[in-house]
Amino acid sequence: MKLIWYGHASFLITADDGTRIVTDPYTPQTAGYAPFSDEADLVIISSNNDSFHCRADLIPGKPTVINALALAQTKGQIVEHGIPIRAIEAMEALNHREHDPDQNGMYRFEIDGVHIGHMGDMGNALSPEQLKFFEGIDVLLALAGGHPTIELDDLMTLINHVSPKIIVPMHFRTLRYKPRNTYWIDTFMRYFEDADIDFPCVSEVTISRETLPQKTRVWILPHAG
Repeated sequence: MKLIWYGHASFLITADDGTRIVTDPYTPQTAGYAPFSDEADLVIISSNNDSFHCRADLIPGKPTVINALALAQTKGQIVEHGIPIRAIEAMEALNHREHDPDQNGMYRFEIDGVHIGHMGDMGNALSPEQLKFFEGIDVLLALAGGHPTIELDDLMTLINHVSPKIIVPMHFRTLRYKPRNTYWIDTFMRYFEDADIDFPCVSEVTISRETLPQKTRVWILPHAG
């Protein structure tokens, strides 16, 4: 499969059979990243009330839209376009500095034998149930910017618990990201040895079950937009 980081919490994941999934699409005008131009078959949003995470209407084509929060509150799992998807409830930071915290959903799915976990807009330390939810993932799309999402010490509790093969940080401050309330990536990098961090220098990377690293690697991608 191929993975592209658009920016913020939004990725395009393309399966070997061509199925395309977009996660948590943002509003370009407020997030600062480029508009979406790639069509998708499936869009997963962590909630339907956050313009930084829910703009499925901006994705070209006629994708099926899955609301992870709604999924977590009902069946908890579904198969769509042949892709198993699971979700669990989460919450923005309980001490959110700007507004009352919103509910959202964290989610995971499997493509080409690779298990991918997306942290949605989680803002607090994970409960035992939430930690268990992420067990067995290969790729963690990790919130790396601190408040109003999860603080990095709490993020490391998750990482140490599930030991993903690849960590792709997201939701951190960049030169394009308009809000100025999150960490730059160097703060996240301090939690890892330099030898464990890779800079692919391209927005699109290829991941397969056969080439997953034996030890956890951090891949810091440039945003595509």
